[in-house]
Amino acid sequence: MSQTAGRRAGRVMLVLAWGVGLFLATRFFAAWEEDRLNPNRQPVSQLQGEQIEVQLAGNVQGHFVASGRINGEPVTFLLDTGATDVAVPAELAERLGLERGAPVMLHTANGQTTGYRTVLSSLDLGDIRLHDVRAIVAPGFRSEQVLLGMSALKQLEFTQRAGTLVLRQQLPQGQDR
Repeated sequence: MSQTAGRRAGRVMLVLAWGVGLFLATRFFAAWEEDRLNPNRQPVSQLQGEQIEVQLAGNVQGHFVASGRINGEPVTFLLDTGATDVAVPAELAERLGLERGAPVMLHTANGQTTGYRTVLSSLDLGDIRLHDVRAIVAPGFRSEQVLLGMSALKQLEFTQRAGTLVLRQQLPQGQDR
């Protein structure tokens, strides 16, 4: 009788061990894949004299993706110098509480659609902070990523070299971060 109970306990422990192992492997590979798609989940900032500098690594596809914040809420940015404005997917804009302003026709790779003007009170990428950034609420985006377009990037100095993008924000004189 005790031998049968011992075998059952052993089998249960083996199944539990396999379950825990599969769970841990899944978590490891999910984190690894996320790092490949967004290697800048915690952008590092440096104060260089009167400038804040943030260095971003390109992802596995060669894009610059980074975690940041809009109006204090976490978002993921995809830097896009070809986008005129910051473009926020409609569902994300609703969660962020962004107001829809005047309608505007958008010409995208998928054709024409109607977006809505809005203004982001604050946009943060590392220690870089921008205020009152012009943006578009863009319906039809199937992504959770915010396109970080030129309405934000034109306020920064940026250079790309060897798979790294360096963003610099000039601090107003006398301002400390």
